[in-house]
Amino acid sequence: MDREPNTPRLSVIVPAYNEETRIGATLQRMVAYLEERGESFELIVVSDGSTDNTNAVVNKIAEAHVQLRLLTYSPNRGKGYAVRVGMLAATGERVLFSDADLATPIEEVEKLSEALDKGADIAIGSRDTIGSELIRRQSFVREMGGRFFNQLVQLIAVPGIHDTQCGFKLFTRRAVQTIYPRCQIDHFAFDVEVLFLARKYGFRISEIPVRWAHQEGSKVRFVRDAIRMLKTLFRIRFTNYGEATSIYRLPTQ
Repeated sequence: MDREPNTPRLSVIVPAYNEETRIGATLQRMVAYLEERGESFELIVVSDGSTDNTNAVVNKIAEAHVQLRLLTYSPNRGKGYAVRVGMLAATGERVLFSDADLATPIEEVEKLSEALDKGADIAIGSRDTIGSELIRRQSFVREMGGRFFNQLVQLIAVPGIHDTQCGFKLFTRRAVQTIYPRCQIDHFAFDVEVLFLARKYGFRISEIPVRWAHQEGSKVRFVRDAIRMLKTLFRIRFTNYGEATSIYRLPTQ
């Protein structure tokens, strides 16, 4: 199918909450890579109620790059909410969600794109499959906690997926438009909900090994968020997700 005029080949969504110290370098690296790649793109930063200079940094870079735009709202609503806002605002044929810290380098999108070329609807970066490369690991406690959480995820919600939480996922436009209007989780367990719904609606998911390096400054608080995420797993498993609901019309800057 031919692409509609002015529709970018790729949309990249970057959620950001108080990321003034690293968002500039992240966006410069993304823009340089995407421009060199040669395909049309848009880059959308969703500022999740940031109270520092995140918005100013993004707007400054956007002055020189028309492909970059900023979505803002207040107060802080959570990473899941921010990603959902960006995904629903995207216009690209394919939509990538990437963490602001670039723990997974933007160049790894090539691996995910290849999976979609081969027929997948969704390709997710994985730190826990054969071929993944952990350049810098998390602390032992966080790593063990993450593995335990993933075991629960497989038991309760999405069996067969080894790493739901890597912040690097690529979707077809059809998958985005089917899944994200139905999402309800605003915090860090949103990835599980997305993949649960993908399975529910019959989308093909490919888990792709990627390079990954732990970055300091995570907004996750281990004990608090672990308890909340466990409760959320049961909420996801037993929620009756029906027709999509209309959500979130936000101002752009």
